[in-house]
This record gives sequence, structure tokens and C-alpha cells, in this order.
Amino acid sequence: MNRTPVTLPGYVNLDLPDPPADRPYVLVNMVMSADGKIVIEGTEAGLGSPSDQALMRALRTNVDAVLNGASTLRKSGSSPELDDEALEALRIARGLGRTPLGVVLTRSGDLPLDTPFFTSDAFEALVFATDATAEGALGRLRDTPRPVEVVPEADAPAAMLRSLREQHGVRWLLCEGGARLNGCLFDAGLVDECFITVAPRVVGGDVTLTPVRGPRLASFAETWPLRLVSAVPNPDTDEVYLRYRVASERGVEP
Repeated sequence: MNRTPVTLPGYVNLDLPDPPADRPYVLVNMVMSADGKIVIEGTEAGLGSPSDQALMRALRTNVDAVLNGASTLRKSGSSPELDDEALEALRIARGLGRTPLGVVLTRSGDLPLDTPFFTSDAFEALVFATDATAEGALGRLRDTPRPVEVVPEADAPAAMLRSLREQHGVRWLLCEGGARLNGCLFDAGLVDECFITVAPRVVGGDVTLTPVRGPRLASFAETWPLRLVSAVPNPDTDEVYLRYRVASERGVEP
């Protein structure tokens, strides 16, 4: 019996809305196990299939910048590259750069300076530290080829997004984690859409390593309702690809 070819979501052409005046339009993309965990043996590598990784690269064709937190950079590396000449050509045809801007946000300044995020000339990148970052760590970051901006610790995510929009022309931003950075963005009401790949694995354990992490559990009134835009199963990999839009207010119907 011939199997019907799998049709993956059309993430290459999302036709995203115009961004707000004071920040980029923010997408969050994560992969998680069927029981909601995002890491195995300390890394998310291996949870998503090659099809999921292709969708991640497809999402990058729509945005001006790709954001990671410091923990993700330390554990898994960080690069906004597409590794696909056809997708790069599509970006150029749209008037975008070949590769999105790479962005990382750090409080400690403890970043691996010998990784491609700092050493590669294949893409441009920008580091945001906070006014709580030690001067020694800031000095080491400033000795790299990457520009460093300092934002207020108390308002770091929002201040970073304002700078990206106003100073760097970033209209659409893709955040690829980690969980704590996702949590900060959600807590500040800065996420517009959420893309989640559900991988066909059960990880177990008693540590809640979910796609969104914060210091406390939200009450029902503090939750962010989501509206399902699409849910696409992949019979070849047994993954499900979910796309949600985030409500504009907490605790209300999306």
C-alpha cells in the first residue's frame, strides 16, 4: 500500500502581522516530549527529528533575529544560520539578510567565548547583558568581535526588545529558548505566537523541565490563554507540530 506523502506545516511563509511600535513581534519555538520535558541528559538535542529541525530553519526565514538565553548557548550552542541555500535565497528575495541576526541575553556574562556565536563570520550577532553583570565579565564580552549592550536588570526582556526594534530594526524575532528566557518573555507579556513540536517520547523524572520556566506557578487568572492556529501530525516521525497565538490579556479566553 502506498503511503500518502507527509505535508509539513508551511512555516516558510507565515505572513506575520506587523509588529507593535515599541518591540518586535515575538515567536517562541520549542520541542518537548509527550510528557512536557525539554531536555534529555542535559540537552534538547535528540528530542526533535530532522523534520522538526527543518521546520526550525523554516521559521527562521520569517524573522530578522533569533534569540537564545545564556543557558542554551552554554549547553547547546547558538547560531541563527539556516544551513539551506534555498531558504537563504528566499530571505534575500524578501529583502532580508542571508541569515538572521543572532542575539543572546545574559545576566552573569558567563558565556563560552570560543563558540561560533562569538567566532563565526557567517552571521552577525549581538549580546545583551544587564546592569547586574559583573564588570570583569562585561570586559571579557567586550573583548570579543560582538557588540555588547547593557539593559536594566529589572526590565531586561522589555528593554532588550525595545532596543532591537528601535536601534536594530528588528521587526520579527524568534526565541528558541531556553525555558527561563521563555518564562521571562511570557511573564512580561511579550510573546505573540508559540510553536511547539511534541516529540514521541516519555522522559519521566521529577524535575519539571518544561518549555516555560519561572520562579512560581501561575494562578488561573495569571495564565496566558492560547488559540490554536494549526496542529499537524507527522506519521513518519510520530511528531505533532502545534502553532498557537497568545491572548492579549492574562486569564481571558483567547
